[in-house]
Amino acid sequence: MLKKVFEPISIGKLEIKNRFVVPPMVVSLCNEDGTITDRFIDYHEAKAKGGFGLIITENYAIAPEGKGFKYMGCMWNDEQMDSNKELTKRVHKHGAKIALQIFHAGRETSSALTGMKIVAPSPIPDPVIGEMPHPLTQEEIQIIVEQFGDAALRAKKAGFDAVELQGAHGYLINQFMSPFSNKRVDKYGGNVMNRARFALEIIENIQEKAGKDYPILYRISADELIENGLTIEDTKVIVKILENAGVAAIDVSVGVYASGFHITAPAAVKHGWEADFAKEFKSILSIPVITSGRINNPFLAEGILLSQKADMIGMARASLADPDLPNKAKEGMFDEIIECIACRQGCSGMLSEDLPVNCVLNPLTGNEKGLFISEAKEKKKVFIIGGGPGGMEAAIVAAKRGHEVHIFEKDKELGGQLLLAAVPPTKSEITSFIVWQKNQLEKLGVHIHLNTKVDEDLLENQKADHIIVATGAIPFIPPLQGVDHPIVLTSNSVLGGWDEAGQNVVVIGGGLVGAETAEHLAKHGKNVTLVELTDTIARDCEAGVKFFLMEALENLNVNIMTNTKVKEIGENKVLVASNGEDQFMENVDTVVMAVGSKPNNSLFEAIKEKYEKVSLIGDAQGVRTILDAVNEGYKTALQI
Repeated sequence: MLKKVFEPISIGKLEIKNRFVVPPMVVSLCNEDGTITDRFIDYHEAKAKGGFGLIITENYAIAPEGKGFKYMGCMWNDEQMDSNKELTKRVHKHGAKIALQIFHAGRETSSALTGMKIVAPSPIPDPVIGEMPHPLTQEEIQIIVEQFGDAALRAKKAGFDAVELQGAHGYLINQFMSPFSNKRVDKYGGNVMNRARFALEIIENIQEKAGKDYPILYRISADELIENGLTIEDTKVIVKILENAGVAAIDVSVGVYASGFHITAPAAVKHGWEADFAKEFKSILSIPVITSGRINNPFLAEGILLSQKADMIGMARASLADPDLPNKAKEGMFDEIIECIACRQGCSGMLSEDLPVNCVLNPLTGNEKGLFISEAKEKKKVFIIGGGPGGMEAAIVAAKRGHEVHIFEKDKELGGQLLLAAVPPTKSEITSFIVWQKNQLEKLGVHIHLNTKVDEDLLENQKADHIIVATGAIPFIPPLQGVDHPIVLTSNSVLGGWDEAGQNVVVIGGGLVGAETAEHLAKHGKNVTLVELTDTIARDCEAGVKFFLMEALENLNVNIMTNTKVKEIGENKVLVASNGEDQFMENVDTVVMAVGSKPNNSLFEAIKEKYEKVSLIGDAQGVRTILDAVNEGYKTALQI
């Protein structure tokens, strides 16, 4: 069924077994001194073992002042080089090739992180960072050129098959290339050849030190997606210049920090959307072009290749969700593939807090050996109460370890809160994970009991060795006057399709659930007002997801009232206090309560003293995220 993705390809003289690429992603698994850890090596080896043909590491800093993240790889001294030799050895063992991306953050870092003055082509702060950079002198530029060349030579000595220059995302090479950040009037500014001079000198320096046959890849933001930034027409000129200079492949991305939510786009952005930019390059280049951007399954990859939009497919977050994706695709095991849902919680969300990158759908990501599933020494009978994502994950892991597993769900369908989370616009991919979990349960022989409410009598009669309570959460209903009025529904009942909202809707509660419920209703033609007590909505939403959610709410003309308190609900009206004044909202057909949830843990409280082995996981323990639920389910079952 798939052919093109498994064809070999060459980058310069480097032969790669297939078209699957792991593009660079900072994962915060390195030491603060820039040396790498065993976890970092395990993380990359899993992808090589999983069948990816080319792995490109996260961007390694080539100088202390160029570091962009706290726990990232670096390559400015030999000790950092030596720590990478085991990495390349382990990746090569599985037939994969590995390239080292090298970079300098320039103005897209902070002196608080590096302990040094930040630098840039011109004294213009990055709009996101806000710190004034020191404009590099020509002498300082030459020092950095040498540092890039030295880092590339170390990469070669450490066993890396190639280097990639990070010329995208607004980092230093990109800063010189772009009129958005480069306002110089010397030989490094002004026209495109001058702005490209810094990159060309780096390429020449690498060729002198590592050899002309050592492949150099170049990552580029095809469109910076900002005013006065580089556009696709600009970058088509640049990639031809780079090709003529000896660059062996172009790795296509988009954006800079000021447009950063497009770089790792959430589910609101269509699949493979960057491939159209890559096609523009492929039409004018004779070297391989790599594309990426919301490509989360092998069929998408195959289609892009067959359309001749690119030569290789970068599957960054897809490799987090499932590092075995290429091997599974090759064996035709498509229902075994865990597809990325572009939630950004475990990847971008963790990185923003300097925490190790994880994946909502795959607790093994970044913990490849620490959370490895092994067979249980003593086989037990395990009851899991609740068929949401946490309960199903616990059932899968427990069954893989050889336990007899029973999962009980009070409703007619497995999925829990994810069934509702998948309803709002752009969230439908969540269903792919529910389907994957259900397939795993069936293949592992888990006993599934639907429409079964567990009580103490059932537990007493069945005699389980270990009980996991994963009963989730229930809506919190505030003690408002009129809350029991017939026009009042909950977000759960609306999203679940159990109740239908009228034409004029007031959604009370501006958290993520309330905001997405408002978007869902507005998308279906309702007139929606969203009321929030605090000064902002979607406070609990990941930043990139929130960016596109807010854009959607504005486009759908949702009326957002912040700093507004609901005082009373009446027949077809709602009394609120806003800006210190009471006002009635008239002609209201439906009020939707979305003020939060509370743990549904009454069963756990009733049985926790009666049984020796009882665990509480997910929202039943405390209302949080799918990341917490899946991780807790996985880790709890690992201990049984």
